[in-house]
Amino acid sequence: MPTKVIAVANQKGGVGKTTTAVNLAACLAALGKNVLLFDLDPQANATSGVGVEKTEGASAYQVLLGEGGLLEKIKPTNFARLEIIPSEVDLCAADLELARLENHLHRLALALQPVRDAQRYDVVLVDCPPSLGILSLNAFAACDGILVPLQCEYYALEGISMMNRVIDQLRAAGVNPRLEILGVVMTMFDGRTRLSQEVVGEVRHLLGAKVFETLIPRTTRLAEAPSHGKPILYYDKYSSGSAAYEVLAQEFLVRLEI
Repeated sequence: MPTKVIAVANQKGGVGKTTTAVNLAACLAALGKNVLLFDLDPQANATSGVGVEKTEGASAYQVLLGEGGLLEKIKPTNFARLEIIPSEVDLCAADLELARLENHLHRLALALQPVRDAQRYDVVLVDCPPSLGILSLNAFAACDGILVPLQCEYYALEGISMMNRVIDQLRAAGVNPRLEILGVVMTMFDGRTRLSQEVVGEVRHLLGAKVFETLIPRTTRLAEAPSHGKPILYYDKYSSGSAAYEVLAQEFLVRLEI
C-alpha cells in the first residue's frame, strides 16, 4: 500500500487539533501501523506531546528552504511504530521565507516525496498550524486528505466553510486536484449539555457521512496527558478519551481503506 499523507487541520485554535494528531497517531501505531507524526506547527505541541525535546535545527524548516532531506529529520519516540519529524520555533519564519521561493506551495510535497518513496510508513499525519498560512497550504498541497477536528460549540461550522473555500481554490488552481476532506471529528463533546448534542446534530445534518461516528469527549485525563509527554493510550489506557481515540483509529483506517 502506498503511504497515505493526511493533514490534521483547523484554522481555529483550541479545537483539539494537536490532541487528535498525537492520539490518533499513537492509536494507529498500537494497531500495528507504521506511523510518522509530522509536526508542522511552530508551537511544537505535538513534539512535546510524544515526549520529544524541542531542539534547535530539528524541524523541517531548512528542508522546506531546499537544504537537506526530511528522512534525516525523523526521530524515534518511546512508542512502538511511531516516529516524528519534530517542530521548533524556527518554523515561525517559514511563512515569510517560503512566500519568496518559486513553487512556494509545493515545497512540502517535494520534500515528502522521498518519504513516500521509502514506503516505511502506512500513514503520515501532519499537524498543521492553527491558521491557513503557507505552511498549512503546503500541507494541503502535499496530502491525500484533510482530517478536520471540530469543537462541539456554536462557531464550529464557520471553520468548515472557510476550509471548503480554500480546498476549492487549491483544486481549481491545480495545486492539488485530488484534495478533499477525509473526515470531520467532533472533539470536546460533553454529553451532559444540550449544546454539544445540538452542535453534533447540526454538523451531521450538514456534512453527513463526512463526520466520523466517534465523538471525542472533553476529559481532564486527555488535557493532562501532554504535560507528561504521553499520548492518552499510554497515560491512561482505560480512560474514556483513550477508548474514543482507539475507536476513531479503527474508523479512520476503514476510511483510508488500509
